[in-house]
Amino acid sequence: MSEYIAEVMDQVKERNPDEPEFHQAVKEVLESLEPVFEKDPKYKEAGILERIVEPERQIIFRVPWVDDEGNVQVNRGFRVEFNSALGPYKGGLRFHPTVNVGLIKFLGFEQIFKNALTGRPIGGGKGGSDFNPKGKSDGEIMRFCQSFMTELYRHIGPDTDVPAGDIGVGGREIGYLFGQYKKIVNAFEAGVLTGKGLDWGGSLVRTEATGYGLTYMAEEMLKDQNDSLEGKRVVISGSGNVAIYATEKVQELGGKVVALSDSDGYVYDPEGIDLEAVKQIKEVERGRIKEYAEGRSEVEFCPESFDIWDVECDVALPCATQNELDGESAQTLVDNGVMLVGEGANMPSTPEAIKIFKENDVLFAPGKAANAGGVATSAIEMTQNSMRESWSFDRVDETLNDIMVDIYDVSQEKAAEYGKEGDLIAGANIAGFLKVADAMLDQGVV
Repeated sequence: MSEYIAEVMDQVKERNPDEPEFHQAVKEVLESLEPVFEKDPKYKEAGILERIVEPERQIIFRVPWVDDEGNVQVNRGFRVEFNSALGPYKGGLRFHPTVNVGLIKFLGFEQIFKNALTGRPIGGGKGGSDFNPKGKSDGEIMRFCQSFMTELYRHIGPDTDVPAGDIGVGGREIGYLFGQYKKIVNAFEAGVLTGKGLDWGGSLVRTEATGYGLTYMAEEMLKDQNDSLEGKRVVISGSGNVAIYATEKVQELGGKVVALSDSDGYVYDPEGIDLEAVKQIKEVERGRIKEYAEGRSEVEFCPESFDIWDVECDVALPCATQNELDGESAQTLVDNGVMLVGEGANMPSTPEAIKIFKENDVLFAPGKAANAGGVATSAIEMTQNSMRESWSFDRVDETLNDIMVDIYDVSQEKAAEYGKEGDLIAGANIAGFLKVADAMLDQGVV
């Protein structure tokens, strides 16, 4: 690490103590950028790094609500508007008890570069709350969402900041949030949120987008090796939208998904996951993945979800949460012959895991490139809203596929240009950074 980048990293740690996820995300990006600063000093002279690691705005607020027993509950809400050089802030809302400002800053920082890679005019932001929707009634979730939006509404808008869903925030929550926003501002501004219902401004493919996009990226990487997903054994962590629709697209392309997980553990089905059964359990009944093993003698359920990486596979797609795949698990995957790892979640692989994959020539697609399909389709939804149009499933899906191929191509191109050939982490970081940095230069010191 160069002296200049080390100084910026030290400053980040000093200004943002006790935020390890944020530090990890910043370090990963900054280390990739050394050849950029060696080649062109204008970015250092303009203080681009010092500015890009500092959010433009951080909002923290109280969210009081009443539970079904009439008790007042209080949660904390967050919105970090990180960078608007390319367009309005864009990034999801996460409702989960682990949410804190450091986690939101990590996600928002990643979002800057992910959004830039899509080629769409959107900046980077993220938000959420430490509210846990698990086990809550629809009424409790509605009251929480209404209270959350009562503060958030003043900070967002179609040309200002456009939130979407994330962990714990699906179509139900987006509906409640939008309803409250509409009531407060007395206007139907469809472009203020993405992930909406299809009858009131939502986009086809939005539900499938991140999982489909991840699979398109994996297929493109294999195509470069004169290979494909056809006949490949695939392990996917998680069983939410990303994992379910990655499974769907893998199966369409001829691969066999043999394991899925949730926080209770994972299921291993050597004959291949019955996707319709998983959809029934997770999307309709809101159940747990262990229910998939009930009545299926050939299916094994393991109560340790992180052990999913012990299952032999050709392709591993971590789609659950940050730092779920550590060095030990990475070595197990390598020993078992994995050839490709694609990140469907945000930073699911630890630095130690990534190092092991690189040392063993495993094809590796980082999250900011591989899971950009969700925000890309959110941007497509914004386009449809602004045009008062509704695109067909095939049109959106084809556009998404094109975007993911473009992300792969530009990441490969920039990696080669800056002496990091084949390194998609460096390539994606450099490509995203250059787009944002050049826009910041054009707009002056703001």
